[in-house]
Amino acid sequence: MNFLSGFGSGWGPMGSFASFGGLLMIVLVWSLFWKGLALWHSSRRGEPWWFIAMLLINTAGILELVYLFGFASLKFDELFKITEKK
Repeated sequence: MNFLSGFGSGWGPMGSFASFGGLLMIVLVWSLFWKGLALWHSSRRGEPWWFIAMLLINTAGILELVYLFGFASLKFDELFKITEKK
Protein backbone atom coordinates (compact mmCIF):
# COMPACT_ATOMS: atom_id res chain seq x y z
CA MET A 1 0.00 0.00 0.00
CA ASN A 2 1.32 3.41 -0.94
CA PHE A 3 1.97 5.86 1.94
CA LEU A 4 0.22 8.70 0.09
CA SER A 5 -2.83 6.70 -0.96
CA GLY A 6 -4.90 8.20 1.88
CA PHE A 7 -3.85 11.79 1.20
CA GLY A 8 -6.86 14.07 1.46
CA SER A 9 -9.36 11.33 2.19
CA GLY A 10 -11.06 10.60 5.46
CA TRP A 11 -8.61 7.78 6.19
CA GLY A 12 -4.86 8.00 6.15
CA PRO A 13 -2.03 10.17 7.35
CA MET A 14 -3.48 13.55 6.19
CA GLY A 15 -7.22 12.80 6.37
CA SER A 16 -7.64 13.77 10.01
CA PHE A 17 -5.64 16.98 9.50
CA ALA A 18 -7.82 17.98 6.56
CA SER A 19 -11.00 17.59 8.61
CA PHE A 20 -9.38 19.50 11.49
CA GLY A 21 -8.68 22.44 9.15
CA GLY A 22 -12.33 23.51 9.05
CA LEU A 23 -12.54 23.62 12.84
CA LEU A 24 -9.27 25.53 12.98
CA MET A 25 -10.60 28.17 10.58
CA ILE A 26 -13.76 28.65 12.67
CA VAL A 27 -11.70 29.11 15.86
CA LEU A 28 -9.35 31.49 14.05
CA VAL A 29 -12.17 33.73 12.77
CA TRP A 30 -13.91 33.65 16.20
CA SER A 31 -10.70 34.61 18.00
CA LEU A 32 -9.75 37.32 15.52
CA PHE A 33 -13.19 38.95 15.73
CA TRP A 34 -13.27 39.14 19.54
CA LYS A 35 -9.59 40.12 19.79
CA GLY A 36 -10.07 43.02 17.39
CA LEU A 37 -13.18 44.23 19.18
CA ALA A 38 -11.57 43.98 22.62
CA LEU A 39 -8.36 45.68 21.49
CA TRP A 40 -10.36 48.51 19.97
CA HIS A 41 -12.39 49.02 23.15
CA SER A 42 -9.35 48.86 25.44
CA SER A 43 -7.51 51.45 23.37
CA ARG A 44 -10.56 53.76 23.28
CA ARG A 45 -10.92 53.44 27.05
CA GLY A 46 -7.21 54.23 27.60
CA GLU A 47 -6.29 50.89 29.17
CA PRO A 48 -2.82 50.05 27.83
CA TRP A 49 -2.22 47.06 30.14
CA TRP A 50 -5.34 45.31 28.91
CA PHE A 51 -4.34 46.11 25.33
CA ILE A 52 -0.88 44.59 25.79
CA ALA A 53 -2.19 41.52 27.63
CA MET A 54 -4.81 40.77 24.98
CA LEU A 55 -2.35 41.40 22.18
CA LEU A 56 0.21 38.93 23.58
CA ILE A 57 -1.97 36.23 25.15
CA ASN A 58 -3.96 34.02 22.80
CA THR A 59 -6.92 32.31 24.49
CA ALA A 60 -9.26 31.76 21.52
CA GLY A 61 -11.37 34.75 22.53
CA ILE A 62 -11.90 33.84 26.18
CA LEU A 63 -9.78 36.64 27.70
CA GLU A 64 -11.34 39.12 25.29
CA LEU A 65 -14.88 38.11 26.28
CA VAL A 66 -13.98 38.34 29.99
CA TYR A 67 -12.59 41.83 29.42
CA LEU A 68 -15.52 43.10 27.33
CA PHE A 69 -18.35 41.77 29.46
CA GLY A 70 -16.65 41.64 32.87
CA PHE A 71 -14.10 44.39 33.31
CA ALA A 72 -15.32 46.90 30.71
CA SER A 73 -18.93 46.16 31.75
CA LEU A 74 -20.25 46.51 28.22
CA LYS A 75 -23.61 45.17 27.14
CA PHE A 76 -24.01 43.42 23.80
CA ASP A 77 -25.71 46.41 22.15
CA GLU A 78 -22.83 48.69 23.26
CA LEU A 79 -20.13 46.59 21.58
CA PHE A 80 -20.56 48.00 18.11
CA LYS A 81 -21.20 51.67 18.91
CA ILE A 82 -18.51 53.87 17.40
CA THR A 83 -19.49 57.14 19.06
CA GLU A 84 -17.56 58.12 22.14
CA LYS A 85 -19.32 58.39 25.50
CA LYS A 86 -19.04 61.71 27.33
